Amino acid sequence: MGGILKAVKARWRFARRWPGQAALTALWRLVRGSLYAGATFLAGSLLLVLVAGYVGVPPSILMIQRSLEGENVRRVQVPLSEIDPALVHSVIGAEDSNFCSHHGFDVEAIRQALQTNAEGGRRRGASTLSQQTAKNVFLWNGGGWARKGAEAWFTFLIELTWPKRRIIEAYLNIAEWGDGIFGAEAAARIRFDTHASELSGRQAALLAAVLPNPNDWLLDPPGPYVSGRAGTLEARAGVVRREGYAGCVFGE
Repeated sequence: MGGILKAVKARWRFARRWPGQAALTALWRLVRGSLYAGATFLAGSLLLVLVAGYVGVPPSILMIQRSLEGENVRRVQVPLSEIDPALVHSVIGAEDSNFCSHHGFDVEAIRQALQTNAEGGRRRGASTLSQQTAKNVFLWNGGGWARKGAEAWFTFLIELTWPKRRIIEAYLNIAEWGDGIFGAEAAARIRFDTHASELSGRQAALLAAVLPNPNDWLLDPPGPYVSGRAGTLEARAGVVRREGYAGCVFGE
């Protein structure tokens, strides 16, 4: 019996000295650390989304970048009730006509964009207003899978926790309109010497027209392309209003 116990103890000591044991321990520590990091990211990102959604949108990474580049960054946050509905209609018509019907991702627009790009046509994007809001509020400009993955995650979170009205409100308070101007109120004051609540249909369409490229497409005065695009968007805003495409924002 004593010989058997000695043999078992010897085998146990050998097992503890087995070279693979250290590798397994290191692997477990790596997995455990990854789980902790993942849980921290999930909790932190959810907290950030809740604060931005129900307390206020902080300065964006792009605003900080523009400031470091020497631009005079100007932004005035206002509630959606102080932004003329014409701007909401124009932006939805310009950027995301299915805003009220999707849950953050426009699957059909993504499919069409992939097909057009694969066929060698003019490259087109498929980012919804929800995705653009997630990027503008929480992330940085540029591509890369890491940024795209984070954008998808934050889009999911804001669609889960914010009403559509809050999403468009946050978007209009942080969108860039060139020359360090962020948000509809600052843009209305500086570009048109008025308030966002007093924008005309034409002014709202002009603001929406330059959103894809606000630092190169001029508003004062607008060039032929911007002016023509604004005319198209003004007509499209009428369709958005009449057909109720902004119903999730205004309760229509």
